[in-house]
Amino acid sequence: MLKLVVRKELLTALRDTRLQVSGGILIVLMLTAVLVGKQGQRQIQKEREQAQASMYDKWVNQGEKHPHSAAHYGQFAFKPKPVLSFLDQGLDTYTGISVFLEAHKQHEVLFSGAQDSNGMTRFGEMTVALVLQVLMPLLIIFLTFNIFSKEREEGTLKLIHAQGLGMRQLFIGKVAGTFLIVLMIFIPIVVLAYLLLDESSASIDAGVTGKFFAMALGYVAYFLVFVFLSVLISAFARNSGLSLLTMLGVWIVSCIILPKATANLADKIYPTPSQFEFKRTIQHKVKNGIDGHNPSDARLTTLKQQVLDQYGVKSIDELPVNWSGIAMQAGEEYTDQVYDQEFSKVENIFRKQNRISEWAGFINPYLAVRNLSMALAGTDFRHHVVFAKAAENYRRGFVKIMNKDMEVNHKPGIAYGDYKLGKEMWSSIESFNYELPGISSVLSYQWRSITALIFWLVGLFFLSSHYAPKIPKL
Repeated sequence: MLKLVVRKELLTALRDTRLQVSGGILIVLMLTAVLVGKQGQRQIQKEREQAQASMYDKWVNQGEKHPHSAAHYGQFAFKPKPVLSFLDQGLDTYTGISVFLEAHKQHEVLFSGAQDSNGMTRFGEMTVALVLQVLMPLLIIFLTFNIFSKEREEGTLKLIHAQGLGMRQLFIGKVAGTFLIVLMIFIPIVVLAYLLLDESSASIDAGVTGKFFAMALGYVAYFLVFVFLSVLISAFARNSGLSLLTMLGVWIVSCIILPKATANLADKIYPTPSQFEFKRTIQHKVKNGIDGHNPSDARLTTLKQQVLDQYGVKSIDELPVNWSGIAMQAGEEYTDQVYDQEFSKVENIFRKQNRISEWAGFINPYLAVRNLSMALAGTDFRHHVVFAKAAENYRRGFVKIMNKDMEVNHKPGIAYGDYKLGKEMWSSIESFNYELPGISSVLSYQWRSITALIFWLVGLFFLSSHYAPKIPKL
């Protein structure tokens, strides 16, 4: 009997003009988004690889110069375009693509796509994620708003029940039938997207296949939540009009109002410091000490005495090593401490803001799937932070090599301009290489979003099991 209900719902839905039109539009949108998105991702990644190679070539062929001058000549680090960003752009449009690496300074990741776009960017790009997160629930609503109420209004619901089919079975059958229709639209897109994951995808992200299927599974859970919720509303609505109005209200609140309200609330609770205030704090601490009691002049004097004591001499001129190299590296390490301390404060603020959004997934499944999708696509804030830290560690590494060479090989008495290094030294430093976090790392910090989706599924299942027998027949 249950199979008959599922089959009836499938056939009814397939004959429905609403499904044929809206489903067709959705498929065309997703096909376009997948193909255009993948082409864009490949092109952008190719451009960034070429830019990275070009900048490294300039570094290697910068000519002969003092190592500290080379440290200021610097390098660029380009963020790889995540493979799955063709499915979900996330924050990738806003977080910048490259950072300049040089001695003494930690620059921001700049040149985001949004900087070159018009005001329409704030409304989002037409991506697969947008279609799946926002438009697919609309399709589910139009498929299910009268799935029960219409039969009740026509008086057939009581006849079906009189034939021995329980309301719980009927409810499950209608949920299953609707869900199969959704899968019939979704699975072809999944297959196409998977076929577009070529060999180069693994070179950018070794765990891309696992992330892809985890993302697909997350969307399947999200669709099932909306199917359960929509069928449940239709089952208890007095008429089809009220059912449709209620479902559209849920959709508007979930997909439009709550995301913005959650972001505003997070910013109110954990306000982000201004860029001016951030830079001023760093300059003050570098000059006057982290605690305000260790100014730069005092730090330099203390370091000088420690080095003199270490080598058992009374003046810098008597040192067997170059004092400037030691002082510059000490200055770098102290500045790094200041930047780390201030950046960690800002990062912690953003982490707390994002955590509010993750917990909000328990009251809004849209936020749960959005956060999970961005994380698996590699386009969330955490991936941006991981890239920035990797670039910074690379900067510290090559600057330290320059300062160490200056300390050991730039002997006292040799003028600054007379000590030079060349291509052999520059090429000994490997080009910047960045690996995206693995799937286990992504899933571990997205446990709230995963748990929220499971919470919605389990909650709606038990709610349906409890209330399905009580569905009014008239």
